[in-house]
Amino acid sequence: MAMAADEIEALIRAGIPDARIEITDLRGDGDHYAARVEAESFRGLSRVKQHQAVYNALGGRMGGVLHALQLTTAVPNS
Repeated sequence: MAMAADEIEALIRAGIPDARIEITDLRGDGDHYAARVEAESFRGLSRVKQHQAVYNALGGRMGGVLHALQLTTAVPNS
């Protein structure tokens, strides 16, 4: 079962309220997405911790309902 881009965005936004999120469906199949998540709350966190925050926001859907997510995280420029 595929997952809609707006559902991915809503889950991330619920877990990381200050995030600016861009979701791209890479294949048009609802299974392979790219996400760019930029949040001030990432400041001071390693890239690994930033990615873990996004995966936590997705609530265990990675590898199940959400097959593949190419993830980029960033802190906003000052």
